[in-house]
Amino acid sequence: MLLINPPVFKPSEPPAGIAKLAGALAANSVPCRMLDANIEGLLFLMGRPGTASDTWGRRAIRNSADNLAALRGPATYCSLDRYKRAVRDVDRLLALASAGQGDIIGLSDHQHPVLSPLRSGDLITAAERHERNPFSPYFQHRLRQVIGQVPTQMVGISLNYLSQALTAFAMIGFIREEFPGLKVVLGGGLVTSWMKRPGWNDPFAGLVNLCIAGPGEGPLLDLLGVDPVKQLRGTPDYSAIPRQDYLSPGFILPYSGSSGCYWNRCSFCPETAEDNPYLPVPPAAAMADITSLTASTGPVLIHLLDNSVSPALMSALAKDPPGVPWYGFARIGRDLADPDRCRELRQSGCVMLKLGLESGDQGVLDRMQKGIDLEQASQVLRNLSGAGIATYVYLLFGAPEESSAEARKTLAFTVRHADAISFLNLAVFNMPVCSQEAKDYETGTFYEGDLSLYTGFKHPCGWDRKVVRRFLNSEFKKHPAVSSILRHDPPVFTSNHAAFFTRP
Repeated sequence: MLLINPPVFKPSEPPAGIAKLAGALAANSVPCRMLDANIEGLLFLMGRPGTASDTWGRRAIRNSADNLAALRGPATYCSLDRYKRAVRDVDRLLALASAGQGDIIGLSDHQHPVLSPLRSGDLITAAERHERNPFSPYFQHRLRQVIGQVPTQMVGISLNYLSQALTAFAMIGFIREEFPGLKVVLGGGLVTSWMKRPGWNDPFAGLVNLCIAGPGEGPLLDLLGVDPVKQLRGTPDYSAIPRQDYLSPGFILPYSGSSGCYWNRCSFCPETAEDNPYLPVPPAAAMADITSLTASTGPVLIHLLDNSVSPALMSALAKDPPGVPWYGFARIGRDLADPDRCRELRQSGCVMLKLGLESGDQGVLDRMQKGIDLEQASQVLRNLSGAGIATYVYLLFGAPEESSAEARKTLAFTVRHADAISFLNLAVFNMPVCSQEAKDYETGTFYEGDLSLYTGFKHPCGWDRKVVRRFLNSEFKKHPAVSSILRHDPPVFTSNHAAFFTRP
C-alpha cells in the first residue's frame, strides 16, 4: 500500500497521520510505503520559480537557497526579523512559481481563481483537469516512479486541510487515468468532517473506492483483508520520511497521544458536533512510542498533537522526561493551577503550552460549557510564566454568547495578563453546519458549496463577523500590550515554530 500526504500545508514537520497508519500496517505485517508529497512538491516548485518584475520577487528568487538554509538553521531563530524575512521571501517564491495557471500557492495555502475546495463539483473538475494543477509536473513523475517501483494494489490519501483538497483530487485524477486498476482510499480530518455533515451523500464514488471517517486503521486493515484479530495500533513510522527537508531548525517529531477530546462538552465544538469519540493511547504505550521515536529520529522538538494533552500523559512525561523539548495543547484546569506541577512539566522539557481560553468573560465561558474558571485561568497563566513555560493563548470572538461588552472584558483580561502571555491567536467564530446549537439561530449561507463546514447565522446581539473584525483591527490589536504580543508571532508557521522563539 502507498500512503500519500498531498500539498499544501505548513512544511515544518512530517505528516503524523500517514506515519500513524504506517505503524498500524507494519504491526499487522502489511507492506506499506509513504510519500510526503507536500514537502517534496513545495521544494519542487521552489526549484523552478520563473521570473519576477518586482524587487521583492527578484530578491526572493536570488536568495532562495539561502532562505531555505536559514529556515533549517538554528541561528535564524535568534532573530525574529531575519526569520520573518526568510519566511516571507519563501512564500513569495512559491507564489511566483505557481502563477502560470492563476493559482496562488504559499507555505500554508492554495487558492485557485475559479475552483473551490468547498464544492464537490470543483474537486471532481480538479481531478479531470489534473494536468493544470501547479504540482502536476511533480506528481506525474513521482507517482510513476513510486508506483512503478513496487507492485501496489491500493493508494491511501490523507486529506486534513482545505488547502490540500485541490491537489489531492488532481493526484486522484492522475492515478485513475494512469493506474486504473488501483484502489483509492480517502481519509483524514477534512474527510471526516465532510462525512459528518447532515445529509452526506458521497459525491466522489466514481473517483474514490472508499471514504473513511475517523481513525483509518481498522477500515484500511479490513479493506486489505487482514485477519479480524488485528492490531489497531503500532508505533508511528517515520523511517521513510525525508527528515532533513522540512523547514525547521532540526527534526520536529509529531505524536498523537489520543484522538478526539477528553472534555468534549464545549458548545459549537466540531469534535462535539461530529460526535467524535475520545480514544486515548494508554500513557505507558504513548511513553514507549515517544522514547522509541526520539531514539530513532533524533528530534529537536516533540509536538504533541492531541486536542488536549491529558493529565495522565502529562504526569507520565513529568515522571519520565523524553530528554527533548516538547509542546502541545492543554486544558486550563486544576492540574496546571498547581505551581509545583508546572515546574515539573518545565523540568520534563515542556517549553510551551497552547491554551484554548476563548474568552475573558466568565458568563461566556459558562454558556459555552468550557469548564474554565477565570480565576483559575489567571493562576494557570502565572504558574506557567513563573515556571518558564511559554503560553500560546487562543481567543474566540463573535460566538452567539458574546457581545461587544464581553469582548472588551476579554481585552481587559488579556491586558492584565499580558506579561504571562507569550503568543496570541485571535479567531472569529464560525458556526459548524452540523452543530446541535445551529438550529437555535437564524442561519444562512456562509460559504457557497456543498462541502462547506460552516453556516452563516444571525447573531442575537448584532455582533456579526464584520463588526467583530472591525473591533479586532481597530481596538483589540491596537492596544499596546496586545500589539506587543502579536509582533512576536512567527508569520505563516505561527505555533508550529513559536517554541523556537521561547527563552527559558
